[in-house]
Amino acid sequence: MKKKIAVLSDIHGNNVALEAVLLDISRRNIDAVVNLGDSLYGPLNPLKTFHLLMEHNIAHIMGNCDRIILEPSEAGAGSTIHYVKKTLTKEALDWLEHLPNSISIDDILFCHGIPSSDQVYLLEEMTEVGEVLKNSEEIMRALEGVEQNIIFCGHSHIPRTVYLPNGKLVINPGSVGLPAYEDDLPVPHKMESGSPYANYTIIEEISNQWIVGHINVFYDWEKAAHIAETNERPDWAHALKFGRV
Repeated sequence: MKKKIAVLSDIHGNNVALEAVLLDISRRNIDAVVNLGDSLYGPLNPLKTFHLLMEHNIAHIMGNCDRIILEPSEAGAGSTIHYVKKTLTKEALDWLEHLPNSISIDDILFCHGIPSSDQVYLLEEMTEVGEVLKNSEEIMRALEGVEQNIIFCGHSHIPRTVYLPNGKLVINPGSVGLPAYEDDLPVPHKMESGSPYANYTIIEEISNQWIVGHINVFYDWEKAAHIAETNERPDWAHALKFGRV
């Protein structure tokens, strides 16, 4: 059984943040590393990010943005998806294509959104006042049929640990590479961590109890923001520097 696992998510091509996170992980005697997807999409360095991931022993799953890279671009698609597709090699695209939608290790399930969809937030819902934490009943409905007692999800970029009345534990490690963003689906909304730090999570079993630690890693976010600006995404640059949109 893996006793100490590092979980990362939503790297979004930010190799600068990923380098800092992997260095931090290397100092912590980790037994396994899992990546919850959305690894390469973004106006930063998708190919460098891919090569960096390949240098380490990491279990990966697919996120919704990974899937979008593989799909035919729609008319009017933004410049970022064209940049990513132009930058990535056949090797990187083949790797994305063969990623699983979820994996499990012992009593832990890892997915990107909810177990049945990479596009749905497991822990958050959108309301007229913005993003709020779902009630426990809604979360448990989304997890019906899940046997594991610990569930990791990504997608929202917001670090959270939620304990459910049925005893299950749901954890979002936050985002390595993009601490805030705006989206139009399912309705216009924004997600903000409020900090430019790169986020990941460590879960460790100690005396038959699981201990969860959310880690904030300093890195050169000004460098990452400059790359985004160079690639005509000032909105990403602002999010990278401030953790807000």
